[in-house]
Amino acid sequence: MTDRPSVSFAKFAMPEKGTAIVLASQGGGLGDNAKACDPEGVLARAFEVSGFSGKLAKSVEVLAPAGSQLDRLTAIGAGKTDELGEESWVKIGGAALAAAKSADAVSVVADLDGAEVSAEDAANIALGMLLRTYSFDKYKTKSRENGNDKPSKKLKITIQCADPSAAKKAFVRAEAVANGVLVARDLVNEPANVLGPVEFAAKAKELEKLGAKVEILTEKEMKKLGMGSLLGVAQGSVRPPRLAVIEWNGGKSKDKPVAFIGKGVVFDTGGISIKPAGGMEEMKGDMGGAAAVVGVMHALAARKAKVNAIGMIGLVENMPDGNAQRPGDIVTSMSGQSIEVINTDAEGRLVLADVLWYCNDRYKPQFMIDLATLTGAIMVALGHHRAGLFSNDDTLAERLSAAGETTGEKVWRMPLGEEYDKLIDSKNADMKNSSGRMAGSITAAQFLQRFVKDGAWAHLDIAGTAMGAPLSEINRSWGSGYGVRLLDRLVADSYE
Repeated sequence: MTDRPSVSFAKFAMPEKGTAIVLASQGGGLGDNAKACDPEGVLARAFEVSGFSGKLAKSVEVLAPAGSQLDRLTAIGAGKTDELGEESWVKIGGAALAAAKSADAVSVVADLDGAEVSAEDAANIALGMLLRTYSFDKYKTKSRENGNDKPSKKLKITIQCADPSAAKKAFVRAEAVANGVLVARDLVNEPANVLGPVEFAAKAKELEKLGAKVEILTEKEMKKLGMGSLLGVAQGSVRPPRLAVIEWNGGKSKDKPVAFIGKGVVFDTGGISIKPAGGMEEMKGDMGGAAAVVGVMHALAARKAKVNAIGMIGLVENMPDGNAQRPGDIVTSMSGQSIEVINTDAEGRLVLADVLWYCNDRYKPQFMIDLATLTGAIMVALGHHRAGLFSNDDTLAERLSAAGETTGEKVWRMPLGEEYDKLIDSKNADMKNSSGRMAGSITAAQFLQRFVKDGAWAHLDIAGTAMGAPLSEINRSWGSGYGVRLLDRLVADSYE
């Protein structure tokens, strides 16, 4: 897709040409190194004329500033210095990349009045810049900007900071996370005719290049395991299902792994309970959970995380065929529990049921976290700014919430309870896969909980955050890659 810019770190020095970007704290204060880039004080006048106050991620620019050979001098607001955190620095990086516009070379002066910019902060600026560069344009035959297909020059980014050596080391992790996010975005954005279950499994297999171990289960193996719930969803499609098992063994051999499970419905028509035509094209993104799992496993492997981790993704296509399952069908899951299929459009939980059970049965992990674009109900409740969090473990839920606040990939904990669980009881089977519109995201989570036994588990309903989320400083794409930074931060803070 987009050419990745080159990123380097250097000591403070007056940029001789190109674009220089400096940081301004709330009120418009500039650090000494930033002031050195503006010998004539042109920014002060620009701040006054534009009403720039240094608000986080806002910017003001001066073209051909007096007293230098720079093409452009831009100030990015850093906001209140006592409120700066990882999310803030990443946003600053995104805003800086946007301010670079068509420049070939950009120098970011990571110096701030009233606050020290650490090596990690400088790396997070670079992370934000990498995330902002992404665009999904591989199927465009002509450039929107100039009407031709001539490639643009690769952007060179230099981040000036107090300790370039330490920043370079911190960037190793940041770049691995950025690449994981971009992998997830690519997967979500790909059209379903290109990315079916087999092709998605092949993408997961590519993680072996980073040292991960990847096993692909076919329909034959899943039948032997008794995965009737997952296979029931897949039976209407001519494209065979797959289950990818990704292992990263970076911890001690005796350590139990952490486990991430993703819903991978590569296209969801709704099956026999078919969806309305309007907006159905967006159902190519119904594998956002699986994309996030591949993305976070990429990040962990690329940065050589000191943890044992499992990623499992159930890959199917839900189609209305003569062989498709019908409302009223009863299937038997790997757990032995029977499920009455009330609505074939409540298919994601049927896929996850078998994958959750298999993961727990095979690996007995420290915890399981599943990610799924599961319900429209969660968007009614939370919109596009937070994912719904359901969990049977307070410690895991608190750690996820903290990781969300740090990264900006925020969650909101929703309730679970016996009164909701009763709603999915069935007269004809052990349970039904849908109880109707009321408490739709909660009953979906209750359904999943029946397949996790007593281990620590969390379910993230990312229907509102994985695709179609509002554009931000770090994402201009339909597919957001939500979940990669959240889960990587969870591992880094609590499990390494």
